[in-house]
Amino acid sequence: MSTKFLITRSYSIQLDKEDVLAPFRKEFLFPKGETSLTYFCGHSLGLQPKNTKALMMQELEDWEKWGVEGHWKAKNPWLHYHQAFAKPLSILTGAYPDEVVAMNSLTTNLHFMFASFYRPAGKKIKIITESWNFPSDRFALESLVKLYGYDPKKVIIELKPSKKNIHLTTEEICAAIEKHKATVTLVFFNGVNYYSGQAFDMMRIAQAAHLAGAFAGFDLAHAIGNTNLQLHDWKVDFAVWCSYKYLNGGPGAVGGAFVHQQHGHDKTTPRMAGWWGHDQNTRFNLEGSYKPVSGAAGFQVSNAPVMNMVALKASLNIYMHAGWPAIAKKRNLMFAYMVFLIKSLCTKDQKKKFSIQLITPIGINEHGSMLSMRVERNGGKELFSLLTKKGFMVDWREPDVIRIAPVPLYNKYQEIYSFVLELSKLAELV
Repeated sequence: MSTKFLITRSYSIQLDKEDVLAPFRKEFLFPKGETSLTYFCGHSLGLQPKNTKALMMQELEDWEKWGVEGHWKAKNPWLHYHQAFAKPLSILTGAYPDEVVAMNSLTTNLHFMFASFYRPAGKKIKIITESWNFPSDRFALESLVKLYGYDPKKVIIELKPSKKNIHLTTEEICAAIEKHKATVTLVFFNGVNYYSGQAFDMMRIAQAAHLAGAFAGFDLAHAIGNTNLQLHDWKVDFAVWCSYKYLNGGPGAVGGAFVHQQHGHDKTTPRMAGWWGHDQNTRFNLEGSYKPVSGAAGFQVSNAPVMNMVALKASLNIYMHAGWPAIAKKRNLMFAYMVFLIKSLCTKDQKKKFSIQLITPIGINEHGSMLSMRVERNGGKELFSLLTKKGFMVDWREPDVIRIAPVPLYNKYQEIYSFVLELSKLAELV
């Protein structure tokens, strides 16, 4: 960004005064520790929306009052509870409301989508993905190909960046898809890599996959509510996500899925079937053949876990009031400000005790809120521990990375300034 930042606390205070999203900070509850805490872990578990308790009490009271009749007499009838999530999720994913659904958990949804979109035939049996994938996604891919009787080492192609690059470039990914076009049937990537914070060019990856006659799917765990998404226009075939990171849905919160209209409206699209994906007019007849609801809702298998969706509902209400354009603008400004401060105060002097390298790309469309910081010399965990003792809640990822994520809805510029200033002090020679 072209903003000219200053290295003063007064400047960070001024940024907070000018922040149109500042009022939304009071909509969240912050953990209370022995020392004053600064929460930079929204990429791992978002904070609790303050209204969650009231919304939960509403459902508990309706359960008490109505019992089973709460399915249609509750203030928010449970029979249709999941439908309220379609519009806000469509806005955050750049989709139509009938292309998204809140259901299950991330890896469960991943297995369901793989069951629909991994269709090996003839020579086209291979899957292209990134080498530094989230372990759970790798486990799902490996178990998938084993179910078909294939050897994962022969079927799953894991792409690594060239030796001169830290990250996979879009060109490298597209070239690999073209190279394997005769054998690839599925291309699967993260929207944002959990380790490096790199945001992938999903539009170009999807285009390359389709030119090779393959489906394109994405894990949006670190992307939804964090990066700009236009899944429908990008012609992504499917995507899945969790809701406990930037979406603030709480630990183990219900996940979600996107299925492009061309597949969701096609009743012949293969899918794992369950009664809640069945035509709602005959769902309770418990007879006849499976007739899927049109759209992503037709990929549901079970009724909505209402109590597990309350915090997500509270959070999405905040997103809708704040507005995605304002959130995205602040995300980019906070990220650029943090990069500027770290480069100015922490990475220039190589004689410091801890040698810090920023490994998240800084291009405007190449990152979200999270910044990954590699501690190159031994002692990365020591630095992480020192930051924690100083009241900064960040996290550590093996083998050498500290991840920090200022979240636009509830973090302040002053917190970024204080963090980097402390980081600079800790990195000095002892």
